[in-house]
Amino acid sequence: MDEYFKEVSKYNFWGNPPTDLGIPRKVYTDEILHYVGNRLIKVLVGQRRVGKSYILRQILQKLIDDGLPPQNTLYINKEFTDFDFLVTYKDLEALFKHYMAVKKPKGRVYIFIDEIQNIKGWEHFANSKSQDFTGEFEIFISGSNSKMLSGELATLLSGRYVQFEILPFSFAEYCGARKVEVSRQSYIDYMNFGALPELFVLPNEETKRNYIASIKDTVLLRDIIQRQNIKDAKALEDIFVYLVNNASSLVSITNIVNYFKSKNRKTAYDTIASYIGYMEDAFLVHKAERFDVKGKDVLSGNCKYYPNDLSFKNYLYPGGGYGAGYKLENLVYLDLRRAGYKIYVGAMRDKEVDFVAKKGDRQIYIQSAYMLADEETVRREYASLKSIQDNYEKFVVSLDDSPLPSDEGILNIQAWALNKIL
Repeated sequence: MDEYFKEVSKYNFWGNPPTDLGIPRKVYTDEILHYVGNRLIKVLVGQRRVGKSYILRQILQKLIDDGLPPQNTLYINKEFTDFDFLVTYKDLEALFKHYMAVKKPKGRVYIFIDEIQNIKGWEHFANSKSQDFTGEFEIFISGSNSKMLSGELATLLSGRYVQFEILPFSFAEYCGARKVEVSRQSYIDYMNFGALPELFVLPNEETKRNYIASIKDTVLLRDIIQRQNIKDAKALEDIFVYLVNNASSLVSITNIVNYFKSKNRKTAYDTIASYIGYMEDAFLVHKAERFDVKGKDVLSGNCKYYPNDLSFKNYLYPGGGYGAGYKLENLVYLDLRRAGYKIYVGAMRDKEVDFVAKKGDRQIYIQSAYMLADEETVRREYASLKSIQDNYEKFVVSLDDSPLPSDEGILNIQAWALNKIL
């Protein structure tokens, strides 16, 4: 273990701390730090490369800056080959005991484990340390699969963890990273750029395209194909391409079956449904089900899928019918998700509302429109909201230079100011 521990030491903050802490994600770090000081396991989940590792290290550094002795922290990242010796939770326990013996920390110990799902039986270690009354331990973990805390595992850790979904950069984070002012033009640039953190340090379009392709390939291979023993990898990728190119449009499994038939390929209904579910679990896409505005029920059948980041569209599958209006709708969806809303597509007899969003006791309706360029467009975009017979807040989000006056209580919000009303 001494040899392994020497390799582990270079990633930790005991001597000269690692200097690469990434672009600060203060919204996330502040939220997570509110939960520090107890035995709850802090769980960060999200697609690969959205910045979970950086956020963990930023939290670790903040604790040290606030007076925590560095030897009271242990950082492990299962993405690095130096940690390949950690195969099961027993290996993790052996490393932890060695750390305790060598560093001899006094007081509460803070354990950070990145991509913990790659350690078999990791939940036994996490559960043991969160309940160990012989010492004070606080655990922060990250993972790239939404089902890492489901089923029996959720029962095992019930009431002992709090979960945070990490998404790509918000528009405010984008402006901070690129050092640009909040404006209509910078929002359009954001829409056409992408929001995965590593994009901001890459030098040109070709390297960005290659980077996004590598993320897509890694998530499909490591988080889906290998984990789920997928037999038809080509179908998996083709379904992902289909969902990206039809984002913001109502989609059904039958649509996709028929699409494959038109290409002389047979793919079973259940296979497609499973593959889409795996992509959701890996945070590549998010589903918005239809919600009957009048009946207040979730409807089965058609739904919408939104990519986790527009970079997949921008760099890998440009062109087609996915225009600026669809991109705006995708970003509005992600803003709502980032703000903690449960999001649906509003369905009425002969109309549709882009989003019915719920959080706690609050419910809002949102229609997105690229530009409210003329009276006909205004009538069309406002019609669905005006037909809703309740008193919940209603908004039209657009990229117009100046917002329109309130119309029957419906507010026009500029897309770059949406976060102010969420």
